[in-house]
Amino acid sequence: MSVEIVTFGCRLNAFESEVIAREAESAGLTDTIVINSCAVTNEAVAQARQSIRRMKRERPDARIVVTGCAAQTQAQMFAEMAEVDRVVGNDDKMRGEAWQAARAAFDRAPAFGIDHCEKIAVADIMSVREMAPHLLDGFKAGLPRVFVQVQNGCDHRCTFCIIPYGRGNSRSVPMGAVVDQVRALTERGHAEIVLTGVDLTSYGADLPGTPKLGQLTKQILRHVPELKRLRISSIDSIEVDRDLLDVIAGDERLMPHLHLSLQSGDDLVLKRMKRRHSRRDSIEFCAQARRLRPDIAIGADIIAGFPTESEEMFARSRDLVGECGLTFLHVFPYSKRPGTPASRMPQVAGEIIKDRAKRLRAVGEAALAQRLASELGQQRQILIESAVQGRTEHFIPVDISGEMPGAVRQLTITGNDGARLTV
Repeated sequence: MSVEIVTFGCRLNAFESEVIAREAESAGLTDTIVINSCAVTNEAVAQARQSIRRMKRERPDARIVVTGCAAQTQAQMFAEMAEVDRVVGNDDKMRGEAWQAARAAFDRAPAFGIDHCEKIAVADIMSVREMAPHLLDGFKAGLPRVFVQVQNGCDHRCTFCIIPYGRGNSRSVPMGAVVDQVRALTERGHAEIVLTGVDLTSYGADLPGTPKLGQLTKQILRHVPELKRLRISSIDSIEVDRDLLDVIAGDERLMPHLHLSLQSGDDLVLKRMKRRHSRRDSIEFCAQARRLRPDIAIGADIIAGFPTESEEMFARSRDLVGECGLTFLHVFPYSKRPGTPASRMPQVAGEIIKDRAKRLRAVGEAALAQRLASELGQQRQILIESAVQGRTEHFIPVDISGEMPGAVRQLTITGNDGARLTV
C-alpha cells in the first residue's frame, strides 16, 4: 500500500483528496492512511475518530495522518490519539512541502520517535491570503464528472458555523487559471465540470477588478466552447449576480440545477443565524430562477432545531420547501459546535431536533417524488456516470444499463422507482 485517502464531508474535500493523494505519493510516502476530515457537525468529527481507530486495528503498521477542517480546528484532540502519527493543517495539505515534511518526520521516527509537538503541523489558517490553482491531471481520462476548485474559505460568520475557522478567509483562483483548468480537463474527455468552493458566490472579491461568479461562468463558456456541461455547486442566493442570472437564462450548457444555502424559513431564526437573506428573499429568488429557466431543479440546505427555534418557526422552514418549489433537500439536524455564538444560545432538546429533522426529510422526500413523477415522458440529456446510473441535466439520478460511462445520451423517461428515474 502506498497512500490511502479516507474522505469525509463536502465535494470540496473530495477534490482536495485527489490533490493530497498526488502530493503525498510524490513525496514518497508509503504505507500511509490520510484522513481528510470534516468539522461541520459533531457527528462528522466522531466518524473521523472512529475511522482512525478502526483503520489502525486493521492496519497496525500503517502511518495515520489527519487533515481537513476538523484537524485544523481540533488539532490537539487528534494529536492526543495514540493511533495518529501526524496532524496536517487544512491549507498545508494542498502543498507538497507538507507531505515531504511528514515523510522526513516518519523517517526519523524509528531512531528518535515522534514527539507530541512534532505530530502537529498546523499553521494559522487566517493568515492565508492567496489560493494556488491545482490542476489535477491525475483524474482518470473520460471520468464523467470532475471538480474544479475556484474558491476557498469564507468571510461570513454565521453563528452556527465552524467552517471559517477550518478554512480561513475567502480567497479565489484567478479567472484565467480556472479557464485553463477547465480547458485542459475538457480536452481529456471529461463531459461535465463542476465549479466548487466553500462560499462560491463570494468568488472574486479578493481578485483585481473583483470579478464575480457570473463573469467567471461566462468566461468559461465563451473560451471553452467544446465543454458539454458546466455545473455549479452550492451557492448563497443573496449574492447571485446579474451575469450569473444571464447565464442561467441564456446558456443551456450551464445545467438547470441550483443548490442554495437557505438554512431556515423563519426570519427571526435567520437573523439569529446571522444570515444575510430573509424568507421573502429566498422565495423571490427561486421564483426568478424559475422564470428564467422554467424547468430548473432547486435544492437547499435547511437546519432543523437551531437554538430558540419554536414549532411555529420550524413550520415556516417546512413550508418553505413548497413555497420555493424545492426538489432536493439536504437536512442538517442542528449540531452544537464549541466556540460558535449559537452554542451559547438556548438549545432545543435533542429529541425535538431529531423529530424535526425526520419530519423535514419526509417533506423533502415528497417533493422529490413529485418531481420524479413529473419527468414521465420527458426527453433528457443524461450523463452516463457508470454501468448502472446516469444523471439528467437537473442532477436527478437515472437507472440505466448498457451505456458507455462518460457519454451524454438523449433518452426518454419511462417512469421511476421512487428514488431514480427509469428509461
